[in-house]
Amino acid sequence: MSFIALSAEQAAVFEAIENTREHVFVTGRAGTGKSTLLNHLNWNTEKQIVICAPTGVAALNVGGQTIHSLFRLPIGLIADHDIEQNDATKKLLNTIDTLVVDEVSMVSADLLDAMDRSLRQARQKPHVPFGGVQVVLFGDPYQLAPVPGDPQERAYYEDTYRSMWFFDAKVWQEAGLRIFELAEIHRQSDPVFTHMLNAVRHGQVDAEIGGRLNGYGARRPLPQDGAITLATRNDTVTRINSTALHRLAGTSQANEADVTGDFAGRAYPADLRLELKVGAQVMFLRNDIGGEGVPRWVNGTLGTVTRISDTVSVDVDGEEHEVEPATWEKFKYSYDPRTKKLAKDIVAEFTQFPLRLAWAVTIHKAQGASYDRAIIDLGARAFSPGQTYVALSRLTSLEGLYLTRPLRPSDIIVDDDVRRFMESGPAPVEE
Repeated sequence: MSFIALSAEQAAVFEAIENTREHVFVTGRAGTGKSTLLNHLNWNTEKQIVICAPTGVAALNVGGQTIHSLFRLPIGLIADHDIEQNDATKKLLNTIDTLVVDEVSMVSADLLDAMDRSLRQARQKPHVPFGGVQVVLFGDPYQLAPVPGDPQERAYYEDTYRSMWFFDAKVWQEAGLRIFELAEIHRQSDPVFTHMLNAVRHGQVDAEIGGRLNGYGARRPLPQDGAITLATRNDTVTRINSTALHRLAGTSQANEADVTGDFAGRAYPADLRLELKVGAQVMFLRNDIGGEGVPRWVNGTLGTVTRISDTVSVDVDGEEHEVEPATWEKFKYSYDPRTKKLAKDIVAEFTQFPLRLAWAVTIHKAQGASYDRAIIDLGARAFSPGQTYVALSRLTSLEGLYLTRPLRPSDIIVDDDVRRFMESGPAPVEE
């Protein structure tokens, strides 16, 4: 079961999903508790539920399966090609009551249509959207975008769809999804900062907001504050972490992950080889599940390594915690003919300390985390829609914001198709 109490608006969405067969899209700004709601649904639903996500790491984080693995779809453009299904896949897809898709903003229109065709085909309901399966989508298009493919793929999208976004899939209009936009922010308590973040999210930053963000960001953090750097580029992150680790006294100790089963595509949730020293700044990669009551840390919590042995001791806000290796399980859904229900089997395991060097991390990998203090390094420029918004919205307050350079108007990028879709009508949740 889920141990985190839902807010009134989260509970209203859960009831709508649980008590109806409606297709639902759950969206909302960073920090509104989309992940909390998904986790609650996973543990508390009475339905035969399957959870999937577009990438391996995203699927691991929600205890689900990748879309391509679940539906046995080929990688790349699927278009109108035949979708092959064996008996096991057909039985599985016929057993699902509710299909949950996390990080749906990274799902292309072509992929969502392929999922729709797969379900119609397997369930022999060619004229019913998603073959009659209730579909629940989670994600914020302002944060993560689908990754464009090669020139031929781009040309196909230009000829076939209005855009490559999931909301321009052919099934979208036919399915008539009910859209819930969570509004209550759980990460930031300062209404002024929340207003600024909303302006960045929608690309409506004026000179006053830009000036205030740059004014706060121009300060320099104190070394003892341990502010993490959020950077756009992997090489920047690697350089900062390697330099900082090298400067620490003593020899480093490495721990190799234990990998069993099939982790196709090397989509590992943590470092295969984790190199640490006493004094290293680290970030937790998953919520604490070992203790009773209040979690000792959550995904994104920062700390300092104080001792390394069979376990790693980490100081978090003056309190030392003993951290043991954690195991991430890769799941695969199947049909159990004995019970005539879905079975969820572990097909691979990855065991490693749930830590990563964290003097710096990419903005993309900071997704979902919260920080009291962070240095935002956009490099020469922000280069993808939503990147600056994701970085800024990791912070819990303005007081913790530091910038390596002033923000420029060109750093605030909003995808025109996202603006068109989101301004066309997601309604706030009725509690």
